[in-house]
Parts: sequence; structure tokens; C-alpha cells
Amino acid sequence: MKRYLDKNIIVLMLLLLAVAALFLLNLFIGAVDIPFSEVMGIITGNGSEREAWNMIVLETRVPQAVTALLAGAAIAVAGLLLQTLFNNPLAGPEVLGINSGAGLGVAVVMLFAQGSFALGGMNVAGYLAVFAGAFAGAAVIMAVILLLSTIVRNKIFLLIVGVAIGYLASSLISVLNYFATAEGVHSYLIWGMGSFSAVSMGQLSLFAVLTLLLLALSLLMIKPLNAILLGDAYAHNLGINIKAVRNVLLAVVGMLTAVVTAFCGPIAFIGLAVPHMARILLSSNNHKVLLPGTLLFGSIVALLCNMVCQLPGESGLLPLGAITPLIGAPVIIYVVLRNKNV
Repeated sequence: MKRYLDKNIIVLMLLLLAVAALFLLNLFIGAVDIPFSEVMGIITGNGSEREAWNMIVLETRVPQAVTALLAGAAIAVAGLLLQTLFNNPLAGPEVLGINSGAGLGVAVVMLFAQGSFALGGMNVAGYLAVFAGAFAGAAVIMAVILLLSTIVRNKIFLLIVGVAIGYLASSLISVLNYFATAEGVHSYLIWGMGSFSAVSMGQLSLFAVLTLLLLALSLLMIKPLNAILLGDAYAHNLGINIKAVRNVLLAVVGMLTAVVTAFCGPIAFIGLAVPHMARILLSSNNHKVLLPGTLLFGSIVALLCNMVCQLPGESGLLPLGAITPLIGAPVIIYVVLRNKNV
């Protein structure tokens, strides 16, 4: 048992080193070619003689890398919590329609505001309004899913219901787009592509505080999560209030999804695929190692995706929504083929 834990601790340390390495690479790679020595000087506080390079690194690349690190961790942890809560390997914010619900809430705020919430031009109050809309939409979907989970016991049927609810939310978004102004539709379209670059240095502190608080709360739920894996009866014998734990987990998932969706747009497949990648690497369902591993793996995948988005260079940035499925979809296909009883 000790050797097993030691092995996983080593893996977690390697994942942490990978996060640090990818974070630094995100500071060196971008549309503008800045010499390695200049970037090192800027991030160590010495600065550069070229003011434009200082602005690019400190005002663009640093907040973008921090956002990717935190958003990837948040959405991956949200996926793990859902998979544990519903005891379903195919549960995730996007599959169960939570992403679509958050997107619907954002659409109501953005489209009814006549385009005044243009991406990149929002102040803190604007982001709070968008976050409130995202959380309200995610909360409604989660409440429906939780209610249906008490009625529909078959996990495949529950997934189908979640997908159907997601399509319903997408249909409502289409209707809102039809009646919105051109400015509102454009703002929502850009937001819907997903990006880690929308969070400026001014909004980064709000995003970081919200995300870190929710991740810390998730880490405090490790014991109840392990108990849930062993069944409701076992958890009840341990004195765990199953209903209260479920409500807290759903609230945390909703807020994690809402924060990331509000600031970065919808991010697909990370919440669904990363927990499986962590399970395969750690060979464990113990949340003492699985949850931190998922958190770190989520940051790694998000930082990697952010680097890939920079590949066109001066030609522009690739949409984040076009990159995450390239990593997540093969993992899900592998999981389904590996476990044919899913």
C-alpha cells in the first residue's frame, strides 16, 4: 500500500513539473516572436527596453496562461465530480447539458444587452452579470438532471436525457439569436468559440479567486467522494448525509462550470476526458490521488490546447472549441471501447 501511494505521489510530482514547464512555454510562444532572454528578463522583473514586449508578456501571455491553468483544472474537476456523483463514466458538464445551460444563461445576458457585453470590453460588473447568467442556466439544468436521476435509474437513459436537454438549450439560444441585434449575435458568436485570452489582467484576480475557492472546496470533499463510490448504504453508515453531499457537489460543479464558461466560453471534452486520463495514469479511483491528478491533468491539457491555438502566429488564433475535441474525443472513444458495459 505504501509503495502504491509512493508511486502515485511521484506521478503527481511529475504532473506538477509538467504544468510548470507548459506554463513557461505559454509565456515564450505567441503571435509575436520575442527572444527567450527578453521573456526571462520580463518575467523576472528586469523588463525589456521594448515597451511593447513588456505589454505582450505581462498583459497578454501571463493572464492567458494563468487562465488556461485554472480553467483547465476547474472544468476537469467538475467532470470528475459529476462522474463520481452519477456513477457514470460518460457524465460531464457538456454531455449532461450543463455547459449548454450555462451558455443559455450567458446568451440571455449578452443578447438582451444588445451587444454591450462585447468580449474583451467587459468590466468586473459585466463579468459578474455574465457569471450570474451562466450559473443560473447551469443550476436549472443540474436541478432537472438531479430530479430525473431519482426517476431514471438507467445511466444510459440519463445520458440521453442530458443530451436532449442540451439540444433544447441550444435551440433556445438559436431563437434568442434570431431576435437579437447584430452586435449581440456577434458578441455571443465570438464568446461561443471559446478562448483563454478573454480574461485581461484586470479581471484575472476575480477569476482566480473564484476558481481557487471552488477548487479548494472540491478538495475538502475527498472523503465523501470516496464514500459515494462504495454506495449510498456504506456512506450512510459512515455518518455522511448523502443528500447534503449531493447538493454541495452539484453546487460546486455548477459554479465551476459557470465561472469557466462565463470567462472563457464553452469548453468541450476536457471535463469528460481528463478524469479518464488521470485514472489511466494513476491506476486508481481513490480521490486522494485522483482528484489532485485530475486537477493537474486538466491544467496540462488546457495549457497544451492554448499553445496549439497560437500556432497560426500572426495569422490569428485558432478557436479553443476547435482544439479540445482533438484531444478529448479519442480518449472517450478509447474509454467506450475499453469498457463495453458503459
